[in-house]
Amino acid sequence: MLGRLFKFFSKDIGIDLGTANTLVYVRGRGIIINEPSIVAINKKTNQVLSVGDAAKKMIGRTPGHIIAVRPLIEGVISDFEITEQMLRYFFNKVHQSPYRFLTRPRVVIGIPSGVTEVERRAVEDAVRNAGAREVYLVEEPMAAAIGARLPISEAVGNMVVDIGGGTTDIIVVSLGGIVVSRNLRIAGEKMNEDIIQYVHDEFKLLIGEKTAEEIKISIGAVAPLQERLAATIKGRDLISGLPKEVLISDLEISEAIAPSVDAIISEIRSVVEETPPELISDLMVRGIVLAGGGSLLRGLPEMVAKATDIPAKLAEDPLTAVVRGCGLILEDVESLKEILVSNN
Repeated sequence: MLGRLFKFFSKDIGIDLGTANTLVYVRGRGIIINEPSIVAINKKTNQVLSVGDAAKKMIGRTPGHIIAVRPLIEGVISDFEITEQMLRYFFNKVHQSPYRFLTRPRVVIGIPSGVTEVERRAVEDAVRNAGAREVYLVEEPMAAAIGARLPISEAVGNMVVDIGGGTTDIIVVSLGGIVVSRNLRIAGEKMNEDIIQYVHDEFKLLIGEKTAEEIKISIGAVAPLQERLAATIKGRDLISGLPKEVLISDLEISEAIAPSVDAIISEIRSVVEETPPELISDLMVRGIVLAGGGSLLRGLPEMVAKATDIPAKLAEDPLTAVVRGCGLILEDVESLKEILVSNN
């Protein structure tokens, strides 16, 4: 009886629980939440002040007793209690009704490939404690493949590279199973750190993570562009301690992030080298599909294609591929149970 009540008042939810952003898909409504995975906390009272967009606005602008925390590092939970509170906030945002106490949704949530059993259990427990009735875990690159509408259940090879905030996941999938996979804890946030360090070393300028991310998005490229781009960055002069602004180009950004990009390209090549010959022939026809925010770096598909001799292309709306895949799994959990990491 109670289970039927929960089912009646609850909405099934798909979640891309990312290091940088959390996206929430609601069955029948689509993607309704896309907010930073950040929680602002009052250290004096341990009270959560804000979550998501509101918390991100506080970064670098708060008094000492208020801190903005990222509860996920490199795709895995680093602070269980804060992750749970963040998820509960998103659940409540989905179920805004007088009967919210009766809402216990069924949830499909993406996790990085290659995580440990302990890390998987941490995600499952956090989602259950936040109010989920049932929890299904799916590896993020598999969800991205489903979100990109690739025929993962057929006897053909499909390759997906999902470059998120904390991790890069690379898989080759056929007949609904992963044939070869790699998980690299180098992705968008590591590139932000690369930019911060480059600006520190080359311009003697101190900038924050938010500024580095904005520069990466606005002019970021993996190689020099034919049409040059430039942007102004503002920060604190390390010598004088005073405000300073400098002009930085796409060429300098590509130089800054080169070590991280090279590491990702190297892993993609390794996966291709381990792929069975029969599937390689499929990939040469079907190409490599890139998903995640990091895939939007200018020139990346061309660089991947050149390094592997296999065509590479962006998934449709790469930022939402994983959560759209979680949503499609929600629509037909029974027939897709084989691709799930956990289903209980």
